[in-house]
Amino acid sequence: MAETPIEYVSNANAVFSKNLFNIIAEKGKNIIYSPLSAHAILSLVHQGAADETAESMEQGLHLSDTKLAATGYQSVMEKLNSVNEVTLHIANKVYIHEKYNLKDEFCTTAKECYLSETEKIAFTPDTTVAAKTMNDWVENQTNNKIQNLIHPSNVNCDTRLFLINAIYFKGKWLDCFSEKWTKKEKFYLNDNDTVDCDMMQMENKFRYGEDDDLDAQIINIPYKDENLSLMIILPRSKTGIPLLEEKIATKNLTDININLVSETVILFLPKFKIESTIELNEPLTEMGMEIIFSNRAKFSNLIYSPEPLAISSVIQKAFIEVNEEGVEAAAATAGTFTFLSAYRRMEGYVFCVKKVKCSRKLKKPPKPKIFRADHGFLFYLYYQDEHNIHLIFVGKLERFDD
Repeated sequence: MAETPIEYVSNANAVFSKNLFNIIAEKGKNIIYSPLSAHAILSLVHQGAADETAESMEQGLHLSDTKLAATGYQSVMEKLNSVNEVTLHIANKVYIHEKYNLKDEFCTTAKECYLSETEKIAFTPDTTVAAKTMNDWVENQTNNKIQNLIHPSNVNCDTRLFLINAIYFKGKWLDCFSEKWTKKEKFYLNDNDTVDCDMMQMENKFRYGEDDDLDAQIINIPYKDENLSLMIILPRSKTGIPLLEEKIATKNLTDININLVSETVILFLPKFKIESTIELNEPLTEMGMEIIFSNRAKFSNLIYSPEPLAISSVIQKAFIEVNEEGVEAAAATAGTFTFLSAYRRMEGYVFCVKKVKCSRKLKKPPKPKIFRADHGFLFYLYYQDEHNIHLIFVGKLERFDD
C-alpha cells in the first residue's frame, strides 16, 4: 500500500532525525533540537534545487518526490496548527532581496503548501536593521524564546534570501505534577558523581514499557491534547546513555510506542531547561548534502536571476523547559542564500476502597512500576495521528549545569 503524503514526510522526518542526532549528539552534553523545523525548511529549499543539488537533498532528506513532500507538509502544518488544548504553532517565512523575485512555481508552493509568507527586504547597507527585522519575526513566532537567531554578520551585499522556520509549543500535562511533591534529589552524572536537582513525582497511569534490547525503560507522558506526548527512554544503567544512543539508531520510534501498555507508575522526573544553538553546515555535509554549500550548487528553481546561488549557512536555535505544569519548547531554523561570487529545549492520590463480600480472595493489585529518571535519558516530544508519529522536538538530558 502506497504511503500517503503525510506518512511520506513523517517517515522521512524520522529517518532524518535519527541521522542528525547521531552526528550532533556529544558525550556528556545536553541537547535539544527540532528535526521538524530543520526538515521542513530544508524541504522547502529542496523545492528550489535542480540537478545534482536536488539529488543530494533527496538522499539527505529522504524525500525523492518534491510534489508529495509539498502536499505532505501542507497536511502536517495544517494538522499541527489546529491541535486543541495546547499551543502549537509552526510557520515559515521567506525574506528575499528587494531587487529580486521568487520564481512563480516556487512562490506558489511556498505559500500554498508550506504556508509561508514572503517579504522583500533591504539586506544592506544596514545589516543590523535587516537582522532585527528577521529576528523580530522569529521572536514573535516563538513567544520570545528564540532570540538573535540571525547575526548582522550573516547578512551582506551578496545575501539574496533567508528561508526561516519557527516552531512554538506550550502544553500542560494531562495530569500535572503537584509542586508540594517536588524535592531536592540526586541526579547521577555517572555511577559515583551526583548533582542536586528539583525532582518532580507522581503516581498515575501511564503508557509504559521495558526494552531489553535497549536495556531501558520507556514512559509516555501525555499532554492535555492526548495526541501529543513526551516519550522518555531511560537506560537502566546510570552510564548507559552512549550505548542507548548507539542502539536507538536502529530502532523505529513508532514500534517502540506501539509496544507500550497502560501501567500504574510512580514517576520521578527532574525539572530541567535546555537551550542549544547548532550550526548545521557540517552535519548536513556529513549527511551527504555538501553540494548545497559549494560552488557546484544549483538552485535555479528558486529566484529569477542569472546569478548562481549557494547556501552559506544553516543554523538552528532550540529551547525546552519541563516543569510541574507541563512543557514549553521552541525552535527556529534559518538557511541563508548568497550570490556565489562572495561564497565564503508525588501528586498524592487518595483511594476509597469499599469492602465487599466475596466468596474467594481478591487478588492484590500489581505493585506500581518505578520510573526514576535520576540519570541521563533521551526524550521525544511528538504528535501522533492515526498512523504516524511526527517528531517535533528531540533531546538528551545528561547533566545539570552549575
